[in-house]
Amino acid sequence: MWQPNASITALRQRAAIVKTIRCFFENRAVLEVETPNLSQATVTDQHLASFATEFVGPGFAQGQTLYLQTSPEYAMKRLLAQGSGCIYQIGKAFRNEESGRFHNPEFTLLEWYRVGFDHFKLMDEVDELLQLVLETRKADRYSYQSAFMTHVGIDPLDTNVEALQQALVEHGMGDIAQIESCEDTLMQLLFSQLVEPNIGQQVPCFIYHFPASQAALAKIHGQDNRVAERFEVYFKGIELANGFHELTDAQEQLARFERDNVKRLADSKAANSIDRHLIDALNHGMPDCAGVALGIDRLIMLALAVDSIDQVLSFAIERA
Repeated sequence: MWQPNASITALRQRAAIVKTIRCFFENRAVLEVETPNLSQATVTDQHLASFATEFVGPGFAQGQTLYLQTSPEYAMKRLLAQGSGCIYQIGKAFRNEESGRFHNPEFTLLEWYRVGFDHFKLMDEVDELLQLVLETRKADRYSYQSAFMTHVGIDPLDTNVEALQQALVEHGMGDIAQIESCEDTLMQLLFSQLVEPNIGQQVPCFIYHFPASQAALAKIHGQDNRVAERFEVYFKGIELANGFHELTDAQEQLARFERDNVKRLADSKAANSIDRHLIDALNHGMPDCAGVALGIDRLIMLALAVDSIDQVLSFAIERA
């Protein structure tokens, strides 16, 4: 079909929301930036799949593999290291193998970084944006540990594979318990099935201080090395945003990327090239800051009270 997925009315509403977001940051003197969609490196996260293409041109006669970015994070951190100050970006991101009610392989991401903020101060600002766009009340906040203990009955910071597998069995997921032995994967499954449906239904909900093994690009907490200074935001069954008090230690970041690739290989996936530009930027020195990525399409889904991401996209992948 040639017609768009979203109605013209929905597209007008979408444009108004994006304008509101830009005004939100303009009023806070946060600089809007643009970074490349194509990069010579990609993410090492074992759960993300990138699109790749080949560039042939001056200086690259033999060809150069380029990747569509899953997020503008690495390039934006290079700007921070150069002294950009607080920045935000609204742009396209791309993730292979993702399509469904809440996913399109090409999507719009809002990402911003606040110099001098920690994750709690950034949570405050995310909450202010959600109240503005979604007309919600102030969000709830729970630590990952407290939410997990409340809804799963297990302390995620003091558990083991066997206990997590038993919890899956008790909640009718014994088939997965028999084949999965990665502690983090088991924990994430229990969280998605038992915690997420029970939080953020009336007002948005922040979950903070994820287990250190799920730190990604976040700092480890200074007083409790079992947790990372990371948060996520949920509302009406939708994961909206993922934020960090950003890791600035280049060697630790490199070690995490290398560990990611070990996990990828163990999972029968190819190791991905590490973004050396990011490591060099961290070595140069990135200011203490907090950053967050928020899915614009999902935000607009909630604002328009529609059931599928397709309803807020001009053309979803099936009509692209």
